[in-house]
Amino acid sequence: MASQWYSLVSQKLSLARTLLDTSEQLTAAENPARAPVQTLQHEAAIQGSIELLIRARQLLFMMIATLHQKPQAGLLTLEQLARRVGDQAAEIEMLKSLQEDSGSWLCHLSQLEATQSRPPALRKTVSAENIIAISAEAGPDRSAQSLRTTLKAMKQFVDHLEDQHGEW
Repeated sequence: MASQWYSLVSQKLSLARTLLDTSEQLTAAENPARAPVQTLQHEAAIQGSIELLIRARQLLFMMIATLHQKPQAGLLTLEQLARRVGDQAAEIEMLKSLQEDSGSWLCHLSQLEATQSRPPALRKTVSAENIIAISAEAGPDRSAQSLRTTLKAMKQFVDHLEDQHGEW
């Protein structure tokens, strides 16, 4: 049963990778006549890959619950998973340490989810009289390269988990 969850998580990660490839192809093949369409397609690919990564994380939590023979429909957060299978489970300890590491794939996904789940901040109108400094928009890195790094780290975690439990 757990291998079915593994397959589903892997499928979502593979689809996210495909969207990231599409995003990078759009960026590489810039055509001034199609710039607005390419920009829209690029954003759709980025947001789609983020959504697939978030879904893969939720399915990973279901996979872990199933590995511990405690499946539950609608399991969404690490805290819910920890309550279900227990804080002492090795997977929970690994996930909690990843959550505390600001550079981890799990933390990156949490940041992406928070950003993608709310409307963009209102911007002030810029004019020559009110420009003081230029600031970059705060938030997690949404670049294809950053998302690919998160995807690879998550895939390694999922593969390790499947290998570890597949031996039993």
